[in-house]
Amino acid sequence: MNKIIIFIKSLSWKQIVSSAIVLLCLLAWGGLTVFATVKKNGLLDQNAAKRWSEENDSAQISCFFTESTEIDKNKIRTFEHELDKVLLESSITAPNENARLWADAYSASGTITLSSGKTSLSDASAVGIGGDFFLFHPVQLLAGSYFSGNDLMYDKVIVDEDAAWQLFGSNDVVGMQVTIGGVPHYIAGVIKREDGRFNEAAGLDKTVVYVSCETLEEFGTTQGISSYEVVMPNPVKNFAYNNMKEKLGIDEKHMWVVENSARFGLEGLLTVIAEFGTRSMNARAIQYPYWENVARGWEDVLAIVLVLQILFLLVPFLIVVTFLVLSWKRKQWTWRDVGNVFIGCKDKVLDKFHKEKSKWKYF
Repeated sequence: MNKIIIFIKSLSWKQIVSSAIVLLCLLAWGGLTVFATVKKNGLLDQNAAKRWSEENDSAQISCFFTESTEIDKNKIRTFEHELDKVLLESSITAPNENARLWADAYSASGTITLSSGKTSLSDASAVGIGGDFFLFHPVQLLAGSYFSGNDLMYDKVIVDEDAAWQLFGSNDVVGMQVTIGGVPHYIAGVIKREDGRFNEAAGLDKTVVYVSCETLEEFGTTQGISSYEVVMPNPVKNFAYNNMKEKLGIDEKHMWVVENSARFGLEGLLTVIAEFGTRSMNARAIQYPYWENVARGWEDVLAIVLVLQILFLLVPFLIVVTFLVLSWKRKQWTWRDVGNVFIGCKDKVLDKFHKEKSKWKYF
């Protein structure tokens, strides 16, 4: 402790201030790094690839369509066959015979009316789901379970707690019946709607229900399938992304493809920074679902965080470089002195080695 105090007293006030700035910058950088990491991991809609494969060899790709795009289940089935063909040609196989190589989901946004017999929930915001939707969007269940868009029966509904209270006056509603267009449906689960400024701005400030795409198309109001998502092997960079764009068979003017598993990396955020001021100009007339709007909001925030991280590393770097340059200019030693120091150290090591060796030669 005394040595530390003596060392600090030996420093000039400029050295103390510079050291304090370096320390504070590094602490700020560390805090921002922790914040960014926690937030990225907390965006569950963007982390399906991590949940799908622990080997970090998969990618999650999302595709969003314009209202005029004709996308239906037949086109999706065609893409699925193309995907199987691509993986087979690339000699990519599942780790075991029961494992799937990929999973996909599609969804549509719209409104729908539900009735419990006692009361009705008119024109509620609805998400029509198909495929393994809840693999990609693991909304927080308060009760019940998810349902699959691949079920043969399209009679299940997931509601948030506000919808449950409006329809039944309770959260304990799993298994209860509601009618949609006069057809009985059953509550499969009750979820907690995500809060926060971005979530509310993206559309989660009001009641949301999840039904099958078939139910939404038949009994609700919708423009049709607006998003399609795949999680699949990504043996080389952009393998999954490029195959989505090429094999889906839709003109790029009518869709927007995002590699979710890479969008919050260094390269992705640098792209956001480079496109600052223009990325909000959407010329494709795409209406993003709430989870994509939330992700785009956090892209902007994390891009700003990245800029701050760079600055908080740049300041200590410049201070250290300045210190080294000044020390160099004020140096009172030569490279010969440095060489002599190394030679002296080498001689000491060799001398110690020979002494130790001489101790053992008599045994």
